[in-house]
Amino acid sequence: MKKTLFILLILWSMSGAAQIDRVEPPNWWVGFEDTTLQLLVKGENISIYTPEIEFQGVSLENVHKANSPNYLFLDLKISANAQPGNFAIVFDAKGEKKIKYEYELKARVKPAEEFIGFDSSDVIYLITPDRFANADPKNDVVNGLKESKIDRENDYARHGGDIKGITNHLSYISDMGFTAIWPCPLLTNDMPKTSYHGYAITDLYEIDPRFGTLEDYVELSSKANEKGVKLVMDQVANHCGSEHWWMKDLPFEDWINYQKGFEKGEETVYSNHKRTTNQDIYAAKIDANQMTRGWFVDTMPDLNQDNPFMAKYLIQNSIWWIETAHLSGIRQDTYPYPDKVFMSNWAGAIMKEYPNFSIVGEEWSYNPLLVGYWQDGSNNKDGYDSNLKSTMDFPMQKNMIEALKEEENWNTGLIKIYEGLANDFYYPSPKDIMIFPDNHDMDRVHTQLNEDAVLTKMAMAYLMTLPRIPQVYYGTEILMENTAKPGDHGLIRTDFPGGWQNDPINAFKGEGLNEEQLDMQDNMRTLLQFRKQSKAIHEGKTVHFAPKQGVYVLFRILDEQVVVLILNKNTEPFELDLGKFKEMTLENKELTNIFTGESLVWKDSIKLNKKGAIILTTSK
Repeated sequence: MKKTLFILLILWSMSGAAQIDRVEPPNWWVGFEDTTLQLLVKGENISIYTPEIEFQGVSLENVHKANSPNYLFLDLKISANAQPGNFAIVFDAKGEKKIKYEYELKARVKPAEEFIGFDSSDVIYLITPDRFANADPKNDVVNGLKESKIDRENDYARHGGDIKGITNHLSYISDMGFTAIWPCPLLTNDMPKTSYHGYAITDLYEIDPRFGTLEDYVELSSKANEKGVKLVMDQVANHCGSEHWWMKDLPFEDWINYQKGFEKGEETVYSNHKRTTNQDIYAAKIDANQMTRGWFVDTMPDLNQDNPFMAKYLIQNSIWWIETAHLSGIRQDTYPYPDKVFMSNWAGAIMKEYPNFSIVGEEWSYNPLLVGYWQDGSNNKDGYDSNLKSTMDFPMQKNMIEALKEEENWNTGLIKIYEGLANDFYYPSPKDIMIFPDNHDMDRVHTQLNEDAVLTKMAMAYLMTLPRIPQVYYGTEILMENTAKPGDHGLIRTDFPGGWQNDPINAFKGEGLNEEQLDMQDNMRTLLQFRKQSKAIHEGKTVHFAPKQGVYVLFRILDEQVVVLILNKNTEPFELDLGKFKEMTLENKELTNIFTGESLVWKDSIKLNKKGAIILTTSK
């Protein structure tokens, strides 16, 4: 009997389905801390209808009409006693046929506390999915989408990489020693061109079919988890793509910023990118307003998070993806650009539901004061609390490049990383900040370091021993570079060799790489696998010594385990006097070089035979 009624309910629902284009979120769950749910209902002239819900534990608290007659926003309350199940939302209007829409409340698969975020024990592998590996050529071109071809010769066209391409190479990622993956956005970007990167989203609830399906994404998360690899989702709260489905019928007059001008066809008002207006106590309102409300480019409309319906939509969207894909973290794009009060509420809502979760926000600033402002617990003068666990260490990335490339002097060279790390006093939690050698928006580190493999190894050794969460861009482990076109995003996001059938080089298998690339890959594997096991790096105390004679030494200590990083810029053999490090109490202790396996006893001095990085450990 129940089965028959359920089938009738489905048929009943389908009879009016053509009149409702979409309901978002497409489903929800019982058992959240926040018992409210707001449904966006889109359908032609849906505002003339009155909705009703009869389901135990679920009540319809409020119905909001929009400026467009084709939207309704329904406020639901889901009690703590509500059970999972399907229920009908009945839309009734005088003289019109009733519309019945079936909605599902699901049971949560695991407790909120088990959504474990990334932390200083992790190393995150950043991937541009279109350029990593193509496992399913059948989805390279999808009929009906605006960009209808792939062209691997064009750096700004689609190349065909997909979700299964990542899934199929999880063993490579795990064997290298990475413990988390961060793919650039995988949601639909139905734009006419150059949307392979994923940041011009046109549907916030749909996996781009050229990358695969929702099932593929959930499978990626599940199989990654089986290998001890966490999944971080790249999200965008600041803007959408200009071909987003709602852009042709905006629900409210203030759904996007500068909407009136957009609707009149006026010139776009761009952001002035003055990110300091978020903190500047002297900032003019006009500057602060244009920073937050201005658009990035014509093809990326700036979302207005001051609109409460937009704000609720974005918060629910993030939670929906966490729960659906069992995420371990979110990387939030362009963090300082949306309304900062909203961003605090957004992060706070997520962390309330998932107390062990992690979120990292992108603040592309070389000023540690600005980076620190966004980290949860910062003692900000304006009282602002971001609720954001992690932000990105652009200042240290810049310091590192300069430190390795510059000649040694009193104010150049290794002193840059020594003084840069000294800024950690300002951060509420330095070990929760994300550090990186490069990313998808800047020159590859090997290019930044003039294609000097020794310097690139030194950079990676330094980053992996810092009290930070390291992120590595795919291909760094094989010295991928973009030197032919510095600053060119298309070339920066080069195809990973071996990701396509018939590639002459297969880096996944180490086939066809030159000696320098193989050496780098082996060096990175050794470094990452060591870091994975090193509690001293994950949780230990940090002590570093002022650089002297082209040598910088940093210690990480936890109980009896000590890890020693030595960065040596001398090209000729150099005798490092160990007397300076007496306070570390390592005299006569045996340490092992993690790269060579050789052991030494810490006595008077260490001979440094060549320029490079050495990592020593007391642990066996």
